[in-house]
Amino acid sequence: MSHGFSRIHTDCFLGKREAFLSAALLLGALVLGVRGQAIAQGGAAASNPGPGSFVEVEGSKLYFEECGTGSEAVVLIHDGIAHSAVWDEVWPEFCKKFHTIRYDRRGYGRTAASTTWYTEVEDLAALLRQRKISRAVLVGSSHGGELSIDFALRYPKVVEQLVLVGAVVSGMPYSDHFLNRGMANSQPFEKNDVAGGLANWAKDKYLLAPGHEAAQKRLLALLTANPQDMTHSDYARPTMPALGRLHEIRVPTLILVGDADIPDVHAHAGAIEAGISGSKRVVISDAGHLMYLEKPAEFSRQVIGFIESNE
Repeated sequence: MSHGFSRIHTDCFLGKREAFLSAALLLGALVLGVRGQAIAQGGAAASNPGPGSFVEVEGSKLYFEECGTGSEAVVLIHDGIAHSAVWDEVWPEFCKKFHTIRYDRRGYGRTAASTTWYTEVEDLAALLRQRKISRAVLVGSSHGGELSIDFALRYPKVVEQLVLVGAVVSGMPYSDHFLNRGMANSQPFEKNDVAGGLANWAKDKYLLAPGHEAAQKRLLALLTANPQDMTHSDYARPTMPALGRLHEIRVPTLILVGDADIPDVHAHAGAIEAGISGSKRVVISDAGHLMYLEKPAEFSRQVIGFIESNE
């Protein structure tokens, strides 16, 4: 059995490090019974060939895909629920406009889970260096947005623009409602019911707004094919809180949030908007946390329009 922190404790609550560290003792027993099964499945998924390639990072390899020949480089950074295939519906539009990259973070999709400590910001930095990208627009969803903020603070000269989608920011706490919702959705994992846990998350009313059955089916299909996305163990090093440093970010920033997303995410969006001078917040109607699965055309219009207006 792996001894790393389970990703179900962190990204499945969408807040990651700080929310987990404050609740680690309470959540310590969650999914221990399914870890071995899920990691075994994850290893198989990570070895499947795909249309992309792998880049070497600290002690591992990251799977990535690349398209487009535009002068602007755009990196799509997935959330903490599913791997980079969540961008499938918007991928073609971005490929038409930009040099676009998406990648699977450790333990997601075709990237194997880490067995030693690593730093997510440095993984992204290594990917950009190896692809010879000196400046990029980061489009980060949920924890991918948190990572984008952390990266912008660590490598300000590399980030040209930020698009933060249902993003959270390290250093800001989470409500009991937020944490209890995560525990309730993940409860089936305690009984080795992987399918039940995945189904709970796929039908979560905050991830996808009610009535979006096609998006729910798509998310469930992604998770069923890659259960390790939500159950892998993780060794990502904690980051310094970014909440008090948001004023240091001085690039054009778009904040997108679905009107049906959980109140905590709206609170984080407000804090990010207040902290990053000149940032723009747009609330997308009839959309949840993963709006690009629900409203890909609207998402592409908003994001591509913002990027092109700030080139």
